[in-house]
Amino acid sequence: MVSRKISMANGWRRTIRQYAGWVALALLGPIAAASHPAIACDHLTDAVPSETIKALSHGFNLAGWMDAPESIAPDPAVLRTLRKAGMTHIRLPVPAERLMRQFTSESDLKDELRAVDRALTTLLSIGYHVSVDLHPSERFSWLHRNDAKASMESLREAWSHLARIIERHSPALVFAELLNEPDIDPARWQIEADQLAKFVRERLPRTTLIVGPTNWQRADSLPDFRPLSDPNVVYAIHFYDPMVFTHQGHWDPADPLSNIRGLPFPIQAEDAAVKNIRQQLIAGGKQRALEMLDSAIAQAALSDVISSQLQPATAWQKQFSRPLIINEFGVLKGGAPEGGRVRWLRSVVKFSEEHCWGWAHWEYAQGFGLLDAKTGKPDPNVMRALLQGP
Repeated sequence: MVSRKISMANGWRRTIRQYAGWVALALLGPIAAASHPAIACDHLTDAVPSETIKALSHGFNLAGWMDAPESIAPDPAVLRTLRKAGMTHIRLPVPAERLMRQFTSESDLKDELRAVDRALTTLLSIGYHVSVDLHPSERFSWLHRNDAKASMESLREAWSHLARIIERHSPALVFAELLNEPDIDPARWQIEADQLAKFVRERLPRTTLIVGPTNWQRADSLPDFRPLSDPNVVYAIHFYDPMVFTHQGHWDPADPLSNIRGLPFPIQAEDAAVKNIRQQLIAGGKQRALEMLDSAIAQAALSDVISSQLQPATAWQKQFSRPLIINEFGVLKGGAPEGGRVRWLRSVVKFSEEHCWGWAHWEYAQGFGLLDAKTGKPDPNVMRALLQGP
């Protein structure tokens, strides 16, 4: 969700020098040497190549790189380190508006396409598979909600441009994600997604497509979304539950979750830290934040929050036997205790792999990032949670 994500323009752009090879092994220790055997997913691939399913199994979002001409590319040495550690897939968000003449100039559009092509060339040379994610801001989302015809014209325009870039690279290595978090009625998106997939398929006949439902691509939105007629499609959901944990310390002071910090995971009513936070919220008159916390406590008392919130996706997959990926999940680092963040990440990855889903962490080096803000290097605890487990 665009509103969930922080754009720390310079926070993730620090240059990291002389960091590869043996340093990677020293940093990550047993992670770099760990093997990650692919789970047998053949029964879910349909027409999706099994190598694509395998490639999508371990990934992260490389947010920010394509946002503006002045954006600084991530250090290839760090990307190589992550690749050696076991990351196989990068989701590359591309701002949709920069590919639509309604929102950008001809020269900026051409600059963006050149930037995407250079990024793909760089990432593929390191050994990644890449999904190109058409990632709109509120400007396109407003148009999408209010003008069906104009927004579809803009989507077709964007994909006409992107397809010419993607077709320069192997369809076994580069995938096409139709639209991040479509913000329209589910029934309308069902029709538009199928139309858009056919449009892209005409231009990219062998490329695997990625698509998700509405309502921020939550798992509980999948029951309202049928598989497309195109068989070579992976279905993407996003996961940030419970948000009172994943978005505590929110960057917007107007958001109730900005009033919560230090909340552990799992959230248990008898935990001293939870009790203390409740008392602080009561004393401060933070009623909305208190309600959100109490709701999460009640839910945790009834069932495991990860499995219960993702259950609609498991049921959908059982019904349709189509491949799934959680291609956004993460915890805002500023407010969450590191131990809780690591446990939450490990729980999501474990659930995903048990159900033969791929995953892509949100994100690389911004507010939810894989990198340690102080060192600029991959956070060893997070890497273990994602790639090795306890």
